[in-house]
Amino acid sequence: MATAAIFSSLRRRRSPSMDAFLAPVDLSDVALVQTLASVSDGLVSNFSPKSFFFQRKNSRSLIRKIQVFLLLLDYLKDSSSASTMPSTAVLCFKELYLLLYRSKILLDHCAQSSKLWLLLQTHSISGHFHDLNQEISTLLDVFPLKDLKLSEDIREQVELMKRQARRAKLFIDKNDELLRIQFFAFLDEFQNGKVPNSEELRSFFVDRLRIKDAKSCRVEIEFLEEQIVNHEGDVEPTVSVLNGFVAITRFCRFLLFGFEEDEMGLGIAGTVKRPRKGLIMQEIAETFTKVPKDFCCPISLDMMRDPVIISTGQTYDRCSIARWMEEGHCNCPKTGQMLVHNRLVPNRALRNLIMQWCTAHGVPYDLPESTDGSGENFAAAASPTRAALEATRATAALLIQQLANGLQGAKTVAAREIRLLAKTGKENRAFIAEAGAVPHLRKLLSSPNPVAQENSVTAMLNLSIYEKNKSRIMDEEGCLESIVEVLRFGHTTEARENAAATLFSLSAVHEYKKRIADEEGAVEALAGLLREGTPRGKKDAVTALFNLSTHTENCLRMIEAGAVAALIGALGNEGVAEEAAGALALIVRQPFGAEAVGKEEMAVAGLIAMMRCGTPRGKENAVAALLELCRSGGTAATERVLKAPMLAGLLQTLLFTGTKRARRKAASLARVFQRCENRSLHFGGLGVGYAFAGNSTTNRDSSFAGDVSVPVSISVPVL
Repeated sequence: MATAAIFSSLRRRRSPSMDAFLAPVDLSDVALVQTLASVSDGLVSNFSPKSFFFQRKNSRSLIRKIQVFLLLLDYLKDSSSASTMPSTAVLCFKELYLLLYRSKILLDHCAQSSKLWLLLQTHSISGHFHDLNQEISTLLDVFPLKDLKLSEDIREQVELMKRQARRAKLFIDKNDELLRIQFFAFLDEFQNGKVPNSEELRSFFVDRLRIKDAKSCRVEIEFLEEQIVNHEGDVEPTVSVLNGFVAITRFCRFLLFGFEEDEMGLGIAGTVKRPRKGLIMQEIAETFTKVPKDFCCPISLDMMRDPVIISTGQTYDRCSIARWMEEGHCNCPKTGQMLVHNRLVPNRALRNLIMQWCTAHGVPYDLPESTDGSGENFAAAASPTRAALEATRATAALLIQQLANGLQGAKTVAAREIRLLAKTGKENRAFIAEAGAVPHLRKLLSSPNPVAQENSVTAMLNLSIYEKNKSRIMDEEGCLESIVEVLRFGHTTEARENAAATLFSLSAVHEYKKRIADEEGAVEALAGLLREGTPRGKKDAVTALFNLSTHTENCLRMIEAGAVAALIGALGNEGVAEEAAGALALIVRQPFGAEAVGKEEMAVAGLIAMMRCGTPRGKENAVAALLELCRSGGTAATERVLKAPMLAGLLQTLLFTGTKRARRKAASLARVFQRCENRSLHFGGLGVGYAFAGNSTTNRDSSFAGDVSVPVSISVPVL
């Protein structure tokens, strides 16, 4: 089973040429021999002693056996014996085909894998060579050598190989094993809170492993990270050990080889090279657009770390709903219902689903610092080893030192590496900020180098995800101003987008929302990004604007900055319409907000269109915005809403097919509609002209030119 597991893993890494190695079809005896000879010749020709840094003796031994098989096959191919082989020989050759296939996979793996991975896998890979040798021995035991017409020298060589295969034992190279033990010794030193001697590290990496530059080190790191992602739990070492070795190798990359600007993601002139598709290149900000909506808190729009259920049955992130209650609110933010009590019940089922989704998609999931008792167990299971943490801490110290005192190129590389280190794990984000990264990153935000600026603002974004770092960023003098400057005038699109995402992250803290909105140009820049940005940029902008709109004192500022007009324009964009409608629903709660929205020509039409064609959450937000517009906007706004085409039918549809909150809002808006209809009939006016299907057949004029409709009543369900 273990052998099957490793070969399954190895097949995932095979090159396109491996497609030729499939189970043999019904070839004739001659064709089978010719095919086997061709495959064997390819193996012997493609692998030389220089192909292998580790497993040299095992590889040479396997290739020598294949050479003997090639001599046998070439002899049969060139003689007439191939056409008269006994059936047992044909069966053995078909089995040989599969053995050659597996040999190709194993040799490829040893030739192409990273040195550190092969070193870590010394025992298991040696075991796979031994397994192949045993299978070759078994094959030769049943091979009908006497029934084939072979020359004496060919027969002797096959017999000799048969005897050698029988005597062969598991071979583990002593030098390889010593290197492996030394590698684990470095891990133990970090585990005990010590940093290994730099000369010993240099001797190990440079002299013995021949890893002589930063690029080679990066290749080793990426290969190990790939093994972490592909790890199936049945191949040693474990993921926690691999994490430790990745951290050590990253530390050595900077300790031994310094800070080179023109490698991997950076060009000499500061231009961005497209990074190769790796495991660590997906930015944390992109998770804003990919996290399932049911996993996001309705208040913060961020993925919930500690989902809890309140008395109305709705689920929120604990910190968001706790802040809502501390501000004196006694109702549910989503439904508007009054809270029967303030108890918060952990939603463990949802938390488990979120953790499973994060694991499956490689998305970091930071557990809250303090939860119920079960949360502590989750934290223990998810926390990295101390060795990895200490190695990463040592790396962060080197990087921050370069940020403080290095040349411009070194600062750019250091900012990029901090950006990557801060992508995952609250521990990483915590000690990077504690070590003093924020002030140096703040200075780099104003760098004329586009790459340096982009890396620094993205590092700031990743650090801000950790709750305690938000205050470090906001309290750093000039930091908020610098982030807004990048948002307004950043050198690259990605820098401007990540600055918007950083403001969204920081605005999760309620007391920061007003400060962010009051920063000169911040709201205007977010509105501009929402109007003209890329799809991701628009998403970052609308989520930031939504967060800012949850603070009542920001409403006037958002109107003056043109954010309301931008939100209304975004109603027609499927990617951001939900959040735009949600922000408008908050803004129109205030009379001057309702007045501003009511003056916009396309506001009502855009919300009606969302009620007709939007997502379930979009329809919910749209009807909520229309209801709040009627409540706060006065008679003129109410009449404008109720005159909207198809409103009656859309409300009726929502009453039966909408979400729970959408049905409640639709019922409330229906009551407003009925009151206006009744008032119109009582005073003999023209009315608003639209009603619900029912049992009235009285026609009357509509205030729309020439429109005639049937005013009716509808029973509104009590929810």
